[in-house]
Amino acid sequence: MASLTIRKLDEGIKTYLRLRSARNRRSVEEEVRVILGELIEGREEPLTPFSAPPAASTAPTPQRTGALPEASVTLIIGGGIAAYKSLDLIRRLKERRIEVRCVLTKAAQQFVTPLAVSALSHERVYTDLFDPQSEFDAGHIRLARDCDMIVVAPATADLMAKMANGHADDLASAILLATNRKILVAPAMNPLMWNNAATRRNVAQLQRDGVVLIGPNSGEMAEAGEAGVGRMSEAIEIATAAERLLRPPVPRPLAGKRVLITAGPTHEPIDPVRYIANRSSGKQGFAIAAAAQAAGAEVILVSGPVDLGDPAGVTVKHVESARQMLEQVQASLPADIAIFAAAVADWRVANEGEQKLKKSSAGMPPLQLVENPDILATISKLTDKRPPLVIGFAAETEHLIDNAKSKLARKGCDWIVANDVSPATGVMGGDRNTVHLITRRDGEIAVDSWPVMTKEQVAIELVAHVAKSVTGKFLDDKALEPAS
Repeated sequence: MASLTIRKLDEGIKTYLRLRSARNRRSVEEEVRVILGELIEGREEPLTPFSAPPAASTAPTPQRTGALPEASVTLIIGGGIAAYKSLDLIRRLKERRIEVRCVLTKAAQQFVTPLAVSALSHERVYTDLFDPQSEFDAGHIRLARDCDMIVVAPATADLMAKMANGHADDLASAILLATNRKILVAPAMNPLMWNNAATRRNVAQLQRDGVVLIGPNSGEMAEAGEAGVGRMSEAIEIATAAERLLRPPVPRPLAGKRVLITAGPTHEPIDPVRYIANRSSGKQGFAIAAAAQAAGAEVILVSGPVDLGDPAGVTVKHVESARQMLEQVQASLPADIAIFAAAVADWRVANEGEQKLKKSSAGMPPLQLVENPDILATISKLTDKRPPLVIGFAAETEHLIDNAKSKLARKGCDWIVANDVSPATGVMGGDRNTVHLITRRDGEIAVDSWPVMTKEQVAIELVAHVAKSVTGKFLDDKALEPAS
């Protein structure tokens, strides 16, 4: 028997089922399955009113097996090519012990099937506002409220317009209108649709209504030749944002502190086509910005050209050259803490070509190099607006500790984070790092060597040390640890 439909239930039984399923955080359909299983095993639960206390019993209470989810979400999947990412999002949420119940719009079913979504979520998938199997107990209300949060991914322009204007003509929009839970929206649409005045009005209205948005990111679109802002955030980004909204607040030792961070490389133009650069990916600086934001700080991130999404909750200023980076750093002062993780080019071309330099029989054109401004030294030696704690990075290929100590003294900063960027280490552009924290301690220079860690772990550890230095409280690493 594939399914069983029970009709003409007494109103008292319907009420009991609704209340019992709400108490146990299950759908009515799931609750009926549990009741039938208990009856077969001889462990039926008395049909007592929901509000009545359970009768005393000497019999042992049946124990559930496995850890219960810490949170639950209703995931609404909109109709767009990005719907395929929702399958990965389900997995990412479940990895974080977040229970997922899914709703597919009619358009979404053109891109992903209810069967695939059900297989990954291990739950029934809901598609129809007028489904007799779920609506006998106002299923759209249950889906709207029997959860801790609603996630909409992808959120199409049409679905966001419905949300902003209070429409409720299908299951997804009815749930969104009936909920009293947090809503996290991940927009996905063509760049022109995202920038359309109507969409901008709808986004502004949703933000005023308290809806949290993540993305969209910038990149290539599904349509040939289309690129820009409109790509849905990656599944891991959405899952991380959802977890941060769902989990209880953690200690925020840097609350009220302003942290200025630089990240990435700089591009120093030779002509309109060519430039001087380095292999920095910006991953370490971006990870530090995310960890500082998680610790409660107001974070300003000045970034060179990178292929990374902006960290949530961080003010990001994008620049190209070293001079632009210095200008934005100075404009961002004052700050309580400054962390200079950017790999700034030491030199630039004295006279940038207005046109592309051409090959000629005369040989290579002469390129006169001049020194770029030293951002770390400039800020460290300020007499006015110098941050109380200035941290620099030393990327070296030889004599790592000696060069880092020399840089600490020469630049005038307070700490140096030294790392070996020799090609064999894979640090430049990679995901792992091995660093040494060089500090001044009791008039001496101290070296604290850390083991190989991911760049996120390095960021967490560094921010924990910063928190201890500026507040006297060493933050437990777990409080800053991003979900993986």
